[in-house]
Amino acid sequence: MYSAVARAKPRVMTDAPSKPSWRFAVDRGGTFTDVVATTPDGRLVTDKLLSEDPGRYDDAASEAVRRLMQRYAPDAPIAEMRVGTTVATNALLERKGARIALAITRGFADALRIGTQARPDIFARHILLPEQLPERVVEIAERVAVDGEVLEPLDIEASRRDFAALREDGFESIAIVLMHGWTHRDHELKLRDLARELGFAQVSVSHEVAPLIRLVPRGDTTCVDAYLSPVLDRYTDNLRASLPKTGALRFMQSNGGLAEVGAFRGKDAILSGPAGGVVGMAATGAALGHTKLIGFDMGGTSTDVAHYAGEYELTGDSTVAGVRVAAPMMHIHTVAAGGGSICSFDGSRFRVGPQSAGADPGPACYRKGGPLTVTDCNLVLGRIDPAFFPSVFGPDGDAPLDPGAARARLEEIAAAVQTIGAEPRPIEDIAQGFLAIAVDSMANAIRKISVARGHDVTRYALACFGGAGGQHACKVADELGIETVLVHPLAGMLSAYGIGLAPVKAIREVSLVRSLEEPYDDDLAALQEEARAVLLEQGIAADAIEIDSRARLRFSGSDSILTVDCEDKAAMDGNFRRLHRQRFGYSDDAAPIVVEALSVEASGFSGGLDTAEVEPVAARRRLVPRRGLRQRRQGPPGRRRRRVHVRPGRREVPRAPFERLSRAGHRLARCLPLYEPRPEGIGSYRPLPRHAHP
Repeated sequence: MYSAVARAKPRVMTDAPSKPSWRFAVDRGGTFTDVVATTPDGRLVTDKLLSEDPGRYDDAASEAVRRLMQRYAPDAPIAEMRVGTTVATNALLERKGARIALAITRGFADALRIGTQARPDIFARHILLPEQLPERVVEIAERVAVDGEVLEPLDIEASRRDFAALREDGFESIAIVLMHGWTHRDHELKLRDLARELGFAQVSVSHEVAPLIRLVPRGDTTCVDAYLSPVLDRYTDNLRASLPKTGALRFMQSNGGLAEVGAFRGKDAILSGPAGGVVGMAATGAALGHTKLIGFDMGGTSTDVAHYAGEYELTGDSTVAGVRVAAPMMHIHTVAAGGGSICSFDGSRFRVGPQSAGADPGPACYRKGGPLTVTDCNLVLGRIDPAFFPSVFGPDGDAPLDPGAARARLEEIAAAVQTIGAEPRPIEDIAQGFLAIAVDSMANAIRKISVARGHDVTRYALACFGGAGGQHACKVADELGIETVLVHPLAGMLSAYGIGLAPVKAIREVSLVRSLEEPYDDDLAALQEEARAVLLEQGIAADAIEIDSRARLRFSGSDSILTVDCEDKAAMDGNFRRLHRQRFGYSDDAAPIVVEALSVEASGFSGGLDTAEVEPVAARRRLVPRRGLRQRRQGPPGRRRRRVHVRPGRREVPRAPFERLSRAGHRLARCLPLYEPRPEGIGSYRPLPRHAHP
């Protein structure tokens, strides 16, 4: 068990407020919106709201900010607002982005639709291609060879006519993607200027969005940027209009860093919320000396898992909602198994997900007539106590969970099972079966990002967070052979907390495709200067900026790319061959190595929750014997004994508020449910001054 203390980490900070003010970190998830904030007097306070509650509020983030300010300090200014949002992800999944047109070199109009010809289901006879993002494709009369020779000059007047026709048809967003435009940029720049001249509100140019070789991923990423950026612009405009005057508004990027609202692009917003969880996991795990972590973030809609071994794992090539994205983002694997995943019986077997009940109507116990979900199963089994769950349900938004509705849905499943001639089963057994399916799905997701990539998961700690993570962490750890589970006091909203701890970050990349033996110092220096300039423009002090440089390497003739730090070339050679053997099981000691691309990351801390960090530390006090819990079971209402269903039957066990056990250092000798305080109760953790040293 671990206790919680407030500690301060010495960092170089900028933009410190001149007077006491608010700082907010918000994670808008698919089901709940979590807010962690520091009050003007230094307290850490939190709130949790349904992400969607039509009729009660339009935007959960601004509503949570309004409630916290009204509760603690309504007249104090807001120094900073940090937001992680699923707005871009949802728009991509539901294909509700902006109307976009694609301008591409003549002869390649279908290149993005053809893609790589990869077949997700190799045995499917009827291939269903994802819906394409561009609504219209315009072919540009131009062609530049790979060596820069102009094979066909750009016909700017023909392009002007085509662009003007798009504007007349109502298009306001355009993606410009030309052959070899990643390195020979003159034609793309001329088309960019033309599009802006004709009044396109969003102009995404491939060499600015993803300056990397390969037409298809570069083109897809540019289309994603043009498709999502207008959606983000509308969201940020509405958010600023609904908030009091805010000193700085920053958004979490998929790469684990923040960007000022003006620098936040659609391509960087896809994993905005989950990336905050990885940052929070790494920071809180480091407080305990754990540098090998498996992130287990189970929310209301899905479960995100991530691998961490001392540094963030970024991937430069992902597929999201059927669209290839060549942009740096956290390597996070998502499965449709969250607290809101729908549990059903299809006439022959139980199923969990992939559909989710979301926030509206939500699980059956949310009092909106929703379907049976994983949350309902945990509620019926006694693993969720309504007294410790936010009371934000019902017509007035102040009612607790409804166990009766959850039981009624399970009884419907039990009746359906009997119609096929199966023996009657208690609804508790049915609930256990649904949870076993969910646990298996989550454990398999972790294997994909660990065991399948050469990592021994038994040497890692499972960092459990998310609103539903604690209900399944022990089962998942058992499935994987993991012996250590870390649960932070803010585990239920660690993504928001991580957003509050994240640095401002800019990543700049460029393709090289040259031998490792060839020089690239000038290219690297130019990237470093460009990344540094981006942070300086966002108000980060020069002495607070850190630069990390990496190279993407591959064997000549291979497509398998691995990333290593830029250092001495002999060290890079050795590190790449070692990683290749670890990842793929073999390595060629004589094969030449190619530098596919360079990547520079500039980061700097500015504001955030720097003065109020709640960190877990290992308890060192004497272990309390089992009878100690029994002697203390008489307490205030809501903290006595509770019936919990665990195989092979039902047991009556004492309730154990997390804050009581975490400060004493107990060893649990039997099954025991631990409960966090309600979200607003976290305010009891009063931070130390930032300059204090524990």
